[in-house]
Amino acid sequence: MFDSSDQKGSHGQPPKAQRSWQMPDTYIILFLIILFSAALTWIIPVGYFGTKVISVETDGVIKSREVVDPDSFQMLVDGEGDLVYHRASLFRGEANGGERIIYRFPSEGQGDTGVMNFVFEGLVSGSKYGAAVGVVAFILVIGGAFGIILRTGAVETGIRWVIRKVGRHAYLVIPVLFLLFSLGGAIFGMGEEAIAFAMIVCPLMVALGYDKVTGLLVTYAATQIGFATSWMNPFSVAVAQGIAGIPVLSGAGFRIGMWACFTIGGILFCLMYARGIRQKDRDFVHLVEPDSDYLDYQEGKMSSAELGWGQRLVIFILILGLIWVIYGVTTYQYYIPEIATQFFIIGLVCGVVGVLFRLEGMGWNDIPAAFRKGAGDLLGAALIVGMAKGILLILGGDNPEEPTVLNSILHFASQGIGDMGPALSAWFMFAFQSTFNFFVSSGSGQAALTMPLMAPLSDLVGVTRQVAVLAFQLGDGLTNLIIPTSAALMGCLGVAKVDWVDWLKVMWKFQLVLMLAASLVVVLAVFMGYQ
Repeated sequence: MFDSSDQKGSHGQPPKAQRSWQMPDTYIILFLIILFSAALTWIIPVGYFGTKVISVETDGVIKSREVVDPDSFQMLVDGEGDLVYHRASLFRGEANGGERIIYRFPSEGQGDTGVMNFVFEGLVSGSKYGAAVGVVAFILVIGGAFGIILRTGAVETGIRWVIRKVGRHAYLVIPVLFLLFSLGGAIFGMGEEAIAFAMIVCPLMVALGYDKVTGLLVTYAATQIGFATSWMNPFSVAVAQGIAGIPVLSGAGFRIGMWACFTIGGILFCLMYARGIRQKDRDFVHLVEPDSDYLDYQEGKMSSAELGWGQRLVIFILILGLIWVIYGVTTYQYYIPEIATQFFIIGLVCGVVGVLFRLEGMGWNDIPAAFRKGAGDLLGAALIVGMAKGILLILGGDNPEEPTVLNSILHFASQGIGDMGPALSAWFMFAFQSTFNFFVSSGSGQAALTMPLMAPLSDLVGVTRQVAVLAFQLGDGLTNLIIPTSAALMGCLGVAKVDWVDWLKVMWKFQLVLMLAASLVVVLAVFMGYQ
């Protein structure tokens, strides 16, 4: 029977637990950011840049690249000379009426995207090579492929086998994996690729007595620390140095030392967190509640069967497939479309093996059913990627030649930084790049937009261009650990079923330490005259 006394206190008020404040859902946070971005469009006029073509030498090959011309910025004005605003409306509708476009509602809307359009427009924007539609498709295909692989039961049995082998030395798995993933981020700019690896590592960490956040730390967090402190990242350092007009991959010695220090710091934090989880330290437990998909790992209820020939074959195919992915990325520059296809093939082959060997009683219809379930489990993460892209669209997009609010923000910020001394200017470059990364989380995209302005600005304030690149890469990379607009982060959180707010609870203190350390590195580089 329902007891009303369970729902109210002695004075008829809801119990304290029901009245307590809760952090809003990630979707709500993104929507609030959308509203804030829309408000900016009403107070900041739009502006645009011209572009120019520069020659960049990479690996002995000279390539042409179109970049922003820092001296070409103009505010858009109307026929009467007044500044133009692209104010976001509540809703934006349009229809093709012959040769002209009819705006259905509201007629006074000036932006290309309305506030309530942000989900749909975000999901369908971009191309197959990036956010949002490419990353959305990537997440769904990866989820479906791993749904098939996990349906065979081989991964669970393989995890039990690993646990028996490592025994009391399980803690060694954490620093080894963290180091490998940090190298992946540093050497070939690993980002979205971590999504697939997180699907394997998170259950392993849970089975070892840790939690799924530990799995995210040794995969995604490690890649982004490596990405941010790299000496040879082709998507950030190489691009930024080429645009800045300094030798590509120069200054490697300083950056290798920086990478080593930050990686060691990341490993220590991860070990400290994992130790707290395993010892049930009150400061760590219950930060991220387990869900049903991970309870079997936590309670040791996984399949106890030994590795049969079918399971061994599935694991062999998976390992061989991961090697194939790494080889394709490093040798042939495979990216989102190719990697998604590779994992689809891996999942399909593993499914066929599962049917032929009757693993977990699999039949042919179980392959598409597992694919649908795996993709469906990641639908929430895919939606968040589209919503995050909607923020950029509300501000007009990231095309420097189009009149947008984002271009105006970029110009005003660069002008403000120029009025400070060398050390403070360098730090504000880092702070600006960290903030700007929220809107343009792509490393190469942010480099193309900001470095043409920051490089000549560094000359004016007495900072070397190498320091300007350093401020860019640290600002661009480290904030990827927490910003909800990062497609790679939201994809990894999605596969691990960790809410962004819960992730922030774990990461915010460590993020502050990283930002402080990066600030010290940038200022130190200024005083060293880092070239």
